[in-house]
Amino acid sequence: MLEVFLAQSQIFSDIRPHRLSTVLGSCVAVCLWDQRLKFGGMNHYMLPMWNGAGLASPKYGNIAIPKLIEQMNALGGNPQDYIAKVFGGGNVMGDEDKPYIYQIGTRNAEHAIHMLTYENIPVVAQKLRPNNGLKITMDTGTGEVLVRNVRRLSDIS
Repeated sequence: MLEVFLAQSQIFSDIRPHRLSTVLGSCVAVCLWDQRLKFGGMNHYMLPMWNGAGLASPKYGNIAIPKLIEQMNALGGNPQDYIAKVFGGGNVMGDEDKPYIYQIGTRNAEHAIHMLTYENIPVVAQKLRPNNGLKITMDTGTGEVLVRNVRRLSDIS
């Protein structure tokens, strides 16, 4: 099986089975899977909303989520057949005591759920706002996602 590691601001989908992985802190990954065609994809974004300045990058959730949907549609998928699994948005920097505008993980997580609800894509699994990092691995041929807690760099491998 082909393996792909997604860094921040990346999106990947393919009709062929892949093992996708990423490591998340306050960032969020949305994993989409087409139940009919049996393929999927993932994004990894850092901030919830692009404000219109600079490039419209998949660094932002409001760019990354629609781009993932577009990529899967271009491969023959139909959003009516998609399910989502959403991970990350962690409180890894002690943000909960800061004003909401600085709670990046919380805002990222809320934005993913909001956008997927708006797109009528059901969220069937989630691990959001953990107090630690996460390593996630998605099998795009089955839609299965494995999640591991990450507390230090040695936990990533």
